[in-house]
Parts: sequence; structure tokens; C-alpha cells
Amino acid sequence: MEIEHRIKSKTAKKLLTAQRIGIFVDVQNLFYSAKYQYHSKVDFSKLMKYCVQERQLIRAIAYIVQTPDIDQSGFLNILENIGFEIKSKDLRLRPDGTAKGDWDMGIAIDSIAISERVDVVVLISGDGDFVDLVNMLISRGIVVEVMSFPNNTSEDLKRAATYYMPLDKNVLISSRSSSTSSNNSTA
Repeated sequence: MEIEHRIKSKTAKKLLTAQRIGIFVDVQNLFYSAKYQYHSKVDFSKLMKYCVQERQLIRAIAYIVQTPDIDQSGFLNILENIGFEIKSKDLRLRPDGTAKGDWDMGIAIDSIAISERVDVVVLISGDGDFVDLVNMLISRGIVVEVMSFPNNTSEDLKRAATYYMPLDKNVLISSRSSSTSSNNSTA
């Protein structure tokens, strides 16, 4: 029995390490989910390790919406040092005073474009607008892993994914104040 288990584990490990993955992070969605659900911020280094595991990373893109009054240069440097490619656009103000700033189309286009070169697309977002994208990628034979904070995730997106992997406080920046407020917010 033990030998059989070891063989299966070695086979599973070979399959895992042979997987080529692309990671697409909807930073705004992730940021606000962590902020409101855990009163914390995401540790993108932990997130990258959680996504990649022992697989071959082909490309990791973080999609950012910039606001003119917030300097995000330090954050962008951290993401680049971890291994993320940054795609950034400015928040657009509409004539009626509302703002628009999302990367849904950019994420969709980039993930479709890379789908010929990867086995797995890791979509880090809870946005239900991605259901059609997930269905299309799966129809092309791509494994789609959706990762997000469960309370801020579309149920349709969870069902559409090949695998839904909930994120929790293990991918957050750990500090006494964060863990205290996290515990209070879940109590």
C-alpha cells in the first residue's frame, strides 16, 4: 500500500510540475475583498507561491487601476520584484461624477491570448463578469482555477471554474493589528 501511494504521489508531482500556468490578478477586486472581509491587505508574495506551487509559471499579470491622488509606485515595485508584470490604467471620471476603472476586457483578452501556451489559467477575482471567459477557456481544454475571497465571489463564477480555491487569511499580510481585526471581523 505504501509503495502504491508513493508511486501515485510521484506521478501526481510529475503532472503538477509539468503544468504551465498563467496568473491573472484583478488587483482592485482582491484589494477591496481583503479590506472589507478581513480589514487587511494581500501579501502578493504568499499569493504567488500559493498559485504557482511547483508548476511552471509562464506569465503572471497584475492589473491595476491608478488614481491620481495615490502614489502606488512602491506597491508596483514590490509586485515587479515578486515576478508580476504590471498592467496599469488611470481611473476615468465620467461627466456625471461617477468613476470607471476595471480591467475585465484586458484580463479576458490576455488570458485568451496566452491560452495556447498554458495548461492552467489562474484567475484571481470574484467578479461574476468572468463567467463567460471561464466557460470559453474550459471549452478550449484549459483548466481554470478561480481564486478569491469566498464572501466576495459570484456563485456563478465558483460553479463555472474547473476548480474554485477560496483565499483566506493565509495570503494576507500578517501583523498583530491585522490578525486582531481579522479575528474580530469573523467573530
